Amino acid sequence: MNYYIQIPSPNKAKDDVDVLFAKMGYANLSLASACHHPVWRFVTRLIAIARILTHVGKGDVLCLQYPMKKFYVIACRLTHLKGGRVITIIHDLGAFRRKKLTIGEENRKLENTDFLIVHNEKMKQHLQDNGCRVPIFCLDIFDFLTEATPRPAQPLHHPCRVVFAGKLARWRNEFLYHLEEIAANWTLDVYGDGFAIDTTEKSHVHPRGSLTPNEFVNNVEADFGLVWDGSSLDECDGEWGRYLLINNPHKTSFYLRAGIPVIVWDKAAMAPFVQQEGIGICIQSIRKLNSVLASITDDQYARLRANAMAFSEKLGSGYYTQRAFNEGMKVLNVKD
Repeated sequence: MNYYIQIPSPNKAKDDVDVLFAKMGYANLSLASACHHPVWRFVTRLIAIARILTHVGKGDVLCLQYPMKKFYVIACRLTHLKGGRVITIIHDLGAFRRKKLTIGEENRKLENTDFLIVHNEKMKQHLQDNGCRVPIFCLDIFDFLTEATPRPAQPLHHPCRVVFAGKLARWRNEFLYHLEEIAANWTLDVYGDGFAIDTTEKSHVHPRGSLTPNEFVNNVEADFGLVWDGSSLDECDGEWGRYLLINNPHKTSFYLRAGIPVIVWDKAAMAPFVQQEGIGICIQSIRKLNSVLASITDDQYARLRANAMAFSEKLGSGYYTQRAFNEGMKVLNVKD
């Protein structure tokens, strides 16, 4: 039997994985609830941990999402005590970005699993270089579940329309406040709250307010989605920007689920995948975006858009998550 622990969360990526666990027929050890209150989340974890002792048996598999704070190691050890095994999917590495624990401490936690699903080859190499020895599989990209339907593919706009959705405050994305200085043959539609800048009709940057994921996928009209973090126009810098060196940002999946090709930093861990799959373009600096966009022909863009639309269906079906956990079951020799 395959089990999972569902923890109520405002994090869509984690919620989508829980939905796919249920779709794959895994049994939930948690109490069903949509409450995100910290106390209830603590109680939910505690009950689920206790139920490992009463439900998990020899040959069973417990599927976990990391980070899971202090309960993660306990869940792994209790599962092993009962003769079961553990598959873990990583959403965030605390040692790389938040630095609340050392790399060694995090690797010692992760070595309690029997199979590890990481974002990409760069994250895999990072863990292995720092002593992680469990079997590792690369997810490649996060799925994005929604009932919404992307707008039909459209020709490239002139000027090109780029979209950015996410955290808009200066502490997170200072670069947004300098785009007006350099944008020439493209415009940027900004989705989110707290964009503190005055614009005019002639501006290249246009605040559009907030949309739910369904509204965005259904309605957004853009040629590209920008995946960038930090203060600089020349590179992704700062805590969040440098994290792109090993991280698969969920924003990439968000744009692609809307059928929009992406623009990513050429040093980002996602860059090789984006190039290989033909779902976007990679740039060294946003300052070069004027010339890069001007060089794209209508036929080239049509291919990028068609690939993005095909990817939208894959991400909406949960293809990548299901592939990763099926591979884990295969490696652990788990029979249906």
